[in-house]
Amino acid sequence: MRYIAIPIKTKYWKPGDDYIDIITNSIIDKIEDGDILTLSEKAISVAKGSLIDESKIKPSLLAKFLSHFWMRYIWGYILAKICHLKLKNVYRLRRYPKKEGAAHKQVALMYAGFLQSLRHGSEGGIDVSNLPFSYACLPLEDPYLELEKIEFQIQRITRKKVSIMIVDTDMTYSWYNLHFTPLPRPMKGIISKGAFINYIIGRSLRLKYRATPLAVSSNMDLDEALDISQIAHKVRRSGAGRTAWDVAEKFGVDLTKVTWGMLDRVEHRPIVLIRPSKED
Repeated sequence: MRYIAIPIKTKYWKPGDDYIDIITNSIIDKIEDGDILTLSEKAISVAKGSLIDESKIKPSLLAKFLSHFWMRYIWGYILAKICHLKLKNVYRLRRYPKKEGAAHKQVALMYAGFLQSLRHGSEGGIDVSNLPFSYACLPLEDPYLELEKIEFQIQRITRKKVSIMIVDTDMTYSWYNLHFTPLPRPMKGIISKGAFINYIIGRSLRLKYRATPLAVSSNMDLDEALDISQIAHKVRRSGAGRTAWDVAEKFGVDLTKVTWGMLDRVEHRPIVLIRPSKED
């Protein structure tokens, strides 16, 4: 099936924002019956205030080991090559910040566990990109609960028959009918056990990858959900940058010096309407 993707620009969602009201007001004059409304999991988490100030975290010896040695040497010289990472990211890993990195790895250990903390980024869905200062965003604990609340409001206000998806930009890798991701809570049918091992396998073998659907309101085929998630990911773009390094470089500041005001100036597209094409 062919689709038309319609990105919806909004302001940058901050903690305390009524994201359901923002979503409804942003689509009310655009949505049609049969549309698929895809939403950024990260934007919802930020609006809910699921943030951790890593500058206040005291790292353990294990966290320091991960930032001082594991990231700089194992990832920087071995795993980065196995996973075919871009050269600029290899250099970044070899200069992984010891102090800030140790605090981040401690957060990963606390909220995602050891296997997830071995990843080079997005450990357990924890995200530090497009965030100010030393904040890290935790993933949604129950994506389906959020989806139900959003779906109820949209149907009540718009009276349209639409499907809703909450999507994470972290990738799901596919080998024939086998789909797996390093994320801890993907859509049913996607294998998540294995944590960072799933990432290593997917990247090293150059398997097909697509953004990960976390929750879907309709009985959608898994392959279709993955395709739609990837379409939304491509048109949504990455805000100020894909990584915390990219964001800091865009604004010409250190990693922990990005502000809310800087992020306000960037175009944000947390909502993407996916419409089945009427063409044959």
